[in-house]
Amino acid sequence: MRVLVMTVVHHPEDARVLHREIRALADAGHEVIFAAPFSARGVVPRPWVTGVDLPRAEERRRFRAVREARKVFRELRDRVDIVVVHDPELLLAVLGIKDRPPVVWDVHEDTPATLSLKPWLPRWLRPPVRVLVRAAEKAAEKRVHLILAETAYAHRFAREHLIVPNNTWVPETVSPPGDDRVVYLGWLSHARGVREAIEVARLLRPHRVAVELIGYADAQSRPLLTQAVEEGVLEWRDFMPNDEALKRLDGALAGLSLLHDQPNYRHSLPTKVIEYMAHGIPVITTPSPRAVELVERYGSGVVVPWQDPQAVAQAVLRLRDDAEERRARGRRGHTSALRFHHWPNAARDFVAQLEVWAEKS
Repeated sequence: MRVLVMTVVHHPEDARVLHREIRALADAGHEVIFAAPFSARGVVPRPWVTGVDLPRAEERRRFRAVREARKVFRELRDRVDIVVVHDPELLLAVLGIKDRPPVVWDVHEDTPATLSLKPWLPRWLRPPVRVLVRAAEKAAEKRVHLILAETAYAHRFAREHLIVPNNTWVPETVSPPGDDRVVYLGWLSHARGVREAIEVARLLRPHRVAVELIGYADAQSRPLLTQAVEEGVLEWRDFMPNDEALKRLDGALAGLSLLHDQPNYRHSLPTKVIEYMAHGIPVITTPSPRAVELVERYGSGVVVPWQDPQAVAQAVLRLRDDAEERRARGRRGHTSALRFHHWPNAARDFVAQLEVWAEKS
């Protein structure tokens, strides 16, 4: 099977897009053509894909990227068996073209709910855009196949669709958590707790506990992080490929998930929580419902109040001073992640479903 995977929004090294789904296809012996913004992100395609460069869609600048993606789709449609798109914008690049292969839209997020988190979209435009997005989702369901990353997204659609959760690769063995370094892995923004993370680092600095942030920061967060780094408050490693970033979790004291109480986060499971568990470190999370459900079910972490750096710092210090609890939470998290959230379990269903759709075309 030859698969065309397209994104103009996500980083070409995105964990779900590349390190899970594309890798699963390649491991199963399928050929993947990956169209993504390689040049715009300063990366080169991995050797196990055929890379096609696309412009990056960013904030209000999206039309050119969608137009170029449509050109690529027209050029490659006769050479592939199925197409997977990862951005709702790319539905405009594939729909309305005759004699096209099956198209799959991998729904990563609650798109209407995320509009409140986009500072580049004026507030007065958000309600009408939300209505348009809902209408576009309903139209897309009639014309393309859907895969959902969360069970919570199912209510937005009329039919049942395959759930391919954002699980992660879980190593068989891990190092026990240490006592002098706290990590955060993921996108950095106001709503994801970047200000709280910086304040936590300030509070922990006198206690000789370092805070390390790994991830791409939005325009509003970058100056704050740059200043904090210059002051020696914390380490910020910016974006790292997922396979490299996950190595930084090993041996940490704990992993932070400091999401605010936003609509898009209330029904979604933060992937970072599973990644922390997978690498055997305790989780410290705000009361995001899915995260709370996970850490309480498995006894793998600590829940702290919304936007409360002092409570986060206190939780870190309690774990630092209680090695037995720290290691027990890390051990329980790793065992549970390996049993219930190991990516290859979901990968089999993902690859099998694409094979069925491609064969029926």
